[in-house]
Amino acid sequence: MMSKPAELSGNLTLTTIKKRRSVRSFTDQPVPELDLLTMLSAANRAPSAHNQQSWRFIVVRGEKKQALAELVNSRAADFPRPSCALLRMASRTILSAPVVVAVANTGELIRHGGDLFQVNKEMALDFFRLMEIQSSAAAVQNLLLAATSMGIGTVWLGILYLIKHEVLTFLEEPDGEFMAVIPVGYPSRVSEGPKKRPLAVSIRYLD
Repeated sequence: MMSKPAELSGNLTLTTIKKRRSVRSFTDQPVPELDLLTMLSAANRAPSAHNQQSWRFIVVRGEKKQALAELVNSRAADFPRPSCALLRMASRTILSAPVVVAVANTGELIRHGGDLFQVNKEMALDFFRLMEIQSSAAAVQNLLLAATSMGIGTVWLGILYLIKHEVLTFLEEPDGEFMAVIPVGYPSRVSEGPKKRPLAVSIRYLD
């Protein structure tokens, strides 16, 4: 029988991880520029494959944020009902947040990976692309946790992958690869978050 992990109430990192929630409704309170830069700095300190740091953070505010929400909403009807509903929800969340941070992979590791490894060309693209995705995912998680630690809410809008080409063109990153669109702001309400599966379900031991 698996014992429960210890509750380390004095450990600020573990407390922040436990408190993180996906927030989809925000107040009108603006996010201070210094706090935004602190989040982005935390994202930029994530581990990256061979320290290539092949990510780009695009800050979207004001009229551009409004236009992004309109783009998402305008494309929603082109998809089946479940995806349409999620895209419309994403559009409302973008509108609600005072600022949005988008993340795109630059492809630098893909372009320069051949100089780092002797990898078969047929597998090189998938190999280095996966490394870029892993690196940027770590950066996004850093951003989410940094925001939570400052009392700021976020949500990772993965559904926008359905319109990734339009989003990347809108973000002026047409040659990049879509990773994330993250509305950022102060939560209008705090939820308990979804119930997680028991830890034992997700662990296997090999001795």
